[in-house]
Amino acid sequence: MNDALESQPGPTLTPTAQVSVVVIAFNDAVHVVDAVRSALAQGDQGDAVAEVVAVDDASTDGTGAALDALARDEPRLRVLHRGENSGGCGSPRNDGLRAATGRYVMFLDSDDVLPPGAVPALLSAALRHEAPVAAGACVRRELPARRDVPWQPALYREPAVYERPEAAPQLVRDTLCVNKLYSREFLTDHGITFPEGRYHYEDFVFTARVLAAAPKIATVPDTVYVWHVRRAAAKQSISLDRKDVANWRQRLEAHRTVLRILGDAGRKTLTQAAATKFLDHDLRMYVRELHTRSVEYRAEWWQLTRDHLAAFEEAELSAAHAPARWLARVILASAVPRDLDRLTQLAARPGRLLPPYATGDDGAPVWSAELPAVRLDGLAAGDAVDAADEDVPGTDASPRLPVTVDADPVLGATGGLLRLRVHDLYGRLAAAGPVSVDIALHRRRDDRPGPVYTAALTPSADGTAWTATVALDLAPLTELPGSRPADPEPWDLTARLTCTDGTAIGVGLRAVGAGLRRRVLPSRRRLVLLAQPYATTGGALALRVASGPRSVWRIAARRLHR
Repeated sequence: MNDALESQPGPTLTPTAQVSVVVIAFNDAVHVVDAVRSALAQGDQGDAVAEVVAVDDASTDGTGAALDALARDEPRLRVLHRGENSGGCGSPRNDGLRAATGRYVMFLDSDDVLPPGAVPALLSAALRHEAPVAAGACVRRELPARRDVPWQPALYREPAVYERPEAAPQLVRDTLCVNKLYSREFLTDHGITFPEGRYHYEDFVFTARVLAAAPKIATVPDTVYVWHVRRAAAKQSISLDRKDVANWRQRLEAHRTVLRILGDAGRKTLTQAAATKFLDHDLRMYVRELHTRSVEYRAEWWQLTRDHLAAFEEAELSAAHAPARWLARVILASAVPRDLDRLTQLAARPGRLLPPYATGDDGAPVWSAELPAVRLDGLAAGDAVDAADEDVPGTDASPRLPVTVDADPVLGATGGLLRLRVHDLYGRLAAAGPVSVDIALHRRRDDRPGPVYTAALTPSADGTAWTATVALDLAPLTELPGSRPADPEPWDLTARLTCTDGTAIGVGLRAVGAGLRRRVLPSRRRLVLLAQPYATTGGALALRVASGPRSVWRIAARRLHR
């Protein structure tokens, strides 16, 4: 590594400037200056950060030159130039960590930013509680839409202090290293670094090493990191580039390493929590996309996953939420990929269990007649129901009963209709007595709630299903604050079933029927309304809406261009 600035003296530390921010960059000249400036601007007077150590991982696009130019005018910026690209994020972070001189250190990726007040919030918590680690909320900002999605929001709703990580095993779910402030002495004393070289998911391993060392951890509800998600980028980030099965193989290897680190440190509670996290988060995320992959991908993915799950203890499987543990048991029970549509729907958030609803010899719910050994524990009458998925709008106060609601959209000259069919689930719904359904719309860009439409449910003759027709007025969707009428806006739809016994069940809508196509509708306010119902990757019903002649012209121009 060539580092002409390595011998420069470190910064003078003051009570407000004790933090070194390590920024890593590779071929990201477009964004890296914004990242560095967001770190340098921390604090009321921009004085909360003592130094920024920027590590250029042998870029070829001018990233290094952009950093050097910025450093000439900013004495707090030190630039390290690696002579050879590392192929990962671990080595440049380790370089920056070794060069840092602050009492505390943070990590920042070149295409993300620290929001105002991030460093002061974390530093204040670390100093007040004498905690070697302070952590705060992170948001995933979908660009260019600028939709903010909270990352692990349950961990950061209120300030908290944990004397040891075992006091909050759920901390293993936050595998990010960038939304945290670390005592540099703590990291050095415990020899905590990132895996070197071309190692993907290196933050999984770093976080496990931190937790294994059992630090006191202070958490704050402040947003301390903005993780930019650019799905249209020419080169996807590691977390988004999942189309190659090698990505899954690397994720499995990182997870095995996490379990080994925590296990070797005697952190049994954290080890089990990490295994459960894998089922609830990682497994579910990849299963949702499995039906979109090639036959070859599915076969290899399935075998890799079976081998990994075979090492799980029954307690670890049982601790996961119902959809995740059922998914795992189906994979373990079948040597080859099967039932991909049902698995995809079950892996969605919220999950939907498609019929048929088979039972075993004892009458207990099972996955299918072909896999009677896969018991669907939690569905029999009298079983407790899990809490709802926190990250699904409109379901935060509802049970997690994986009811399937088929939604067939019908758009016509007078507006829109949703034809719904609610399937019973081993008698659980029939016992509750569903009487009505509320359809809620949420704008995906910012989760802003839209209109809610209500309809009565009519039971079928055999009592195994309920139907309803919901009239949708789409015009208000383009009138909400912050609307971009001419741009197609995605809207998510969720349903809430109200029952005679007082139960309210939040569910997703499964997109079915022939109405999943774009339609131009008349609009009194904007002349025309452009609406397109569609199925998401997980099979849920969503809706794109735009209005005005300009939106129609844009769509027509795109078609002509193609």
